[in-house]
Parts: sequence; C-alpha cells; structure tokens
Amino acid sequence: MKLNSFVKGILVTVGLYAALIALFGAVTLFGMVEVNINGILFEESSSNILPSSIQYMYIFFIFVGVVLYYTSSAEKIEETIRPMANFVFNPEKKASIKVGQYTMYSVLPFVFAFVGYNQMTPKFPEPIALRVIHPAPPTTIKIFGESHNLVSLENPYRQYEKSDPEEFKQLAREGGFIYFKNCFFCHGDFLDGRGMTSLNLNPVPANFQDVGTIAMLQEAFLFWRIGTGGPGLPDESWPWQSAMPIWQNILTQQEVWKVILFLYDYTPPQITPRTFS
Repeated sequence: MKLNSFVKGILVTVGLYAALIALFGAVTLFGMVEVNINGILFEESSSNILPSSIQYMYIFFIFVGVVLYYTSSAEKIEETIRPMANFVFNPEKKASIKVGQYTMYSVLPFVFAFVGYNQMTPKFPEPIALRVIHPAPPTTIKIFGESHNLVSLENPYRQYEKSDPEEFKQLAREGGFIYFKNCFFCHGDFLDGRGMTSLNLNPVPANFQDVGTIAMLQEAFLFWRIGTGGPGLPDESWPWQSAMPIWQNILTQQEVWKVILFLYDYTPPQITPRTFS
C-alpha cells in the first residue's frame, strides 16, 4: 500500500517522538539507579536528570526538522496540505471521516483546556533539601524596636502563675481574646492547626495540641517566631516559607506574651514551656 506524504509525516513524527521518549526513559532510569547506588534518597533527584528545557529543545528540533522536510518543495507542500484540507473543508465526506471530524472538534478543546489548566495550576512539590521545622534561634534579636537575648528572655507574665493565679488566669483569658481575633483562622478553634484557611497553606499551620510543637520550645522561641513571622525564618527553613505574618507589625509586645500564655494554658496539661531547669 502506497502512503501519501501526509501519512508518512505523521508516522515519522510519531516514531521520532517515541524514540525521544525512550531515550529520556533510559537516561532517567540510569540516573535513578545511579542515584540509589550513591545513597541519595531524594525523590525529586531523578526528575532533575534531564531538565524540561532540554526535553522541549529536542521536541522543537524534531518539529522544525519535519516541517522543513515537508515544505522543501511545492509538491511536498501540496501532498501534505491536501489531505488536511480535504478532511476539514471537503463537504463530500464518508461517514467515517465525518465521525472523526466531529470527534476531533469535540475532543481537542477539552485536551487544550486540560493542558492549559494543568500548566497553570500551582504545584507544591516536596523540597529537595530537608526543611528544619524548628530552626535554631539566634542568640540576640531585634524585635518591637528592642534588642533581646533569647537565652535569658522570659515571659514577664509567667511569674503570676504562682504568685497571683487569678491575675494569671485573667492574662491568659486576654490572650485567648487576642488569639481568636487574629490567629484561629489558621491555627483553629482547638489550636490543632485546622483553621478555616489551613487547607490553603503549605506548610500547614502548627498544631499546638501536638507534644512535638510548643511543648519542646521555650516561650522566648515562640516570642521570636510570632513576632518575626515567616519572613523571619532563617535559611535552613527554606524553601517552604511559612505564611505566618509578622505580628510585631500588628500586635503589641504585651499582646504577644499574653497569647503565649493562652497557648500553654489552653492545651493539655503535659504541654508546658520548656525551661533550662
């Protein structure tokens, strides 16, 4: 059976693309084996063996080569365009051709819409480098216009827990009002990190009910993290930057300390501030 130039072009293009995909698969598989041999366990490593820019470059070269070949003469151009023109414009079509035409017209818009949606949808891949959840704080910080030594910094209201329990309860209650006015949208009604906006954040807000969060931290650490927010994180906490606002621009220093009192007072009894003693 003799094939026209258009069909040959399709077969050549598909064959070259299949060979390209096979080449990418072989190189990627070799890269995965090499990565595993070297003991590197990052899942994203294998996907970076061949950057997408190189893949697109090869696909572009194949496309340009096919187009140049089938437009190298008037006869090849006419042989290539005539089947497409007949498929689209010729009213005297067989029933099978009409079915194919209707299928193409109905399916292609959905294909292009899906590709466009997939390209525009934000992706949240895991970072290649490990992210430190609780980074080491600096020794001194400048916050609320003052310099503080985090090693010796203490919550000024913590002393009332023993000396004046009623005053302590009132301060913690005031901290609760501040929390539910500003913080519960992300950290939730029960301080479990399941606020109404938490599903839209990556990383998710901290779960204060978990013994692996504030129970491991000093109050000075919370004061630093709340005051400076996500932009105040050190380099080891990248590339996933926290959505935590810079609360020193919104709350007062006294309000932050009261919120910290509330966090420890509202959570289970085993969750207490960590101290040097």
